Amino acid sequence: MTAQLFHQITASGALVNLSARAKLQLRGADRVRYLNGQVTNNVLRASGPETVYACVTDVKGRISGDVFIHSAADTLLLDAAVELREPLALRLDRYIVADDVELADVTEDWQIWHAFGGSDTSEALAGALNSNRFGANGFDLWLPTSAATPAFESKPVLSDEDAETWRILQKVPRWPNELNADTFPPEAGLMDRAMDFTKGCYIGQEVLSRIKTTGKMPREMIAFASDGDVNVGNEIHADKVVGKVTSAARHPVTGQTIGLGMVRQGAAAAPLTFSGSRLQLR
Repeated sequence: MTAQLFHQITASGALVNLSARAKLQLRGADRVRYLNGQVTNNVLRASGPETVYACVTDVKGRISGDVFIHSAADTLLLDAAVELREPLALRLDRYIVADDVELADVTEDWQIWHAFGGSDTSEALAGALNSNRFGANGFDLWLPTSAATPAFESKPVLSDEDAETWRILQKVPRWPNELNADTFPPEAGLMDRAMDFTKGCYIGQEVLSRIKTTGKMPREMIAFASDGDVNVGNEIHADKVVGKVTSAARHPVTGQTIGLGMVRQGAAAAPLTFSGSRLQLR
């Protein structure tokens, strides 16, 4: 990302092509009740123009995937990281037993565009869905694959690399870097964003409720900057190894390395280093 693009995004936002993401459809009379038993957030809030962000967790409370959910007519539509296309479908299908629910992969049928920042509003666009994907209020457009690409004169279209840099700048975790089968949602700071503790039972709820009550979890996500060259997988030290770098990019203005990491809970209170270089929390 160039400094010029950074300032342009800061001033007017950007447009991101998310069409490669996996897309799943749920139909049937039990679709809302069923999905509420599978995800950490309240699916009932996915109505009208609202999307719901949630995690799918296993019986131990760890993340099997993260999804954006919205309701369209008599269906629920989910999108997730492209790597989750098959495993997430298998995970959800496993728990459809006597439910009136039909799960289908509709990845090839739709393109998804996300716009954030600036003065453009979703109210001006039919079918726009309120969504926060990059640490700022924005909106999604689900369009048939054959539809024309949306155009916003004030917004640049970000490359995958630039979108990744912006995500790291905004401290947003993603699959599989920070969110994966080793992670509890609260470790990645998703307690408020992706979890509802009053909606009823779901798979993994007991463990996650215990974490909420005790405040204890194995790790926590940090955001950092460094004058040194930091790479994904580098160990993070506080006298001893306390974690590792999960995402890294170059700040377009300062030139510093910026990144996200997962470290042992409480370790961020001590000076953190990698290969002798200091990490500054941001």
